[in-house]
Formats: sequence, C-alpha cells, structure tokens
Amino acid sequence: MKQKIVALVLCLFFGWLGAHKFYLGQTGFGILYVLFSWTLIPWLVAFVEFWILLFMSEEAFNRQFNPHMSRRDILSGTSAVDVTQALKELKNLYDAGIITPEEYEEKRRNLLRQL
Repeated sequence: MKQKIVALVLCLFFGWLGAHKFYLGQTGFGILYVLFSWTLIPWLVAFVEFWILLFMSEEAFNRQFNPHMSRRDILSGTSAVDVTQALKELKNLYDAGIITPEEYEEKRRNLLRQL
C-alpha cells in the first residue's frame, strides 16, 4: 500500500529525479524525470506536484494510487462528514431503485457502525 506521506517526502527531496513517480508506480514518468533531470523542468513539475499531493485528500490519493484497496479499507478512517455523504449516496441509489430495501438497510447499518 502506497502512503501519501512517503510520496510527499520523496517529491519534496528527490522530486527532480522522479523518485515519487517510481514510488507511485508511474515508471514512465519517472524515467522522463531522470532523462530531463539536468534541466529545471523536473524541479518545477515536482514542486507543483508536491502541492497537489499535499492538498489531495487521503481518499482521493487511495483511489488513484491504491486501486487494489476496497472501498471499506479506504473508508476505515473516515470522518462523520464522509459517512454522511456515503449515506446520502446510498439513499439516492435506493430512491432510484438500483438497490433493494434489504441491501439499503444492510449497507446503511454498516456505514453507521463506522461512526
């Protein structure tokens, strides 16, 4: 599992070499960083990417860089606001007839247990 703090540290100190790209599984971009490391381009791009990663939510980071994680794993450390949003989305699915009343109740109970 890739961690956001590791990616941030790599980007901050070794971003000009593309270390964060290799860590995040973006080998092609990492190679480009190494090839152009003698220019200022990777330095500038890494600076921008540092700020993007810094302000990226944990959920968005996990969705993008840890796609093998289940939604439950991603939500395990969520706040009440996130659970509330998930409950609203679940209600919308139920109202649209996409899920059955039994599925709705089961998923609702699971979300409420996370609070």
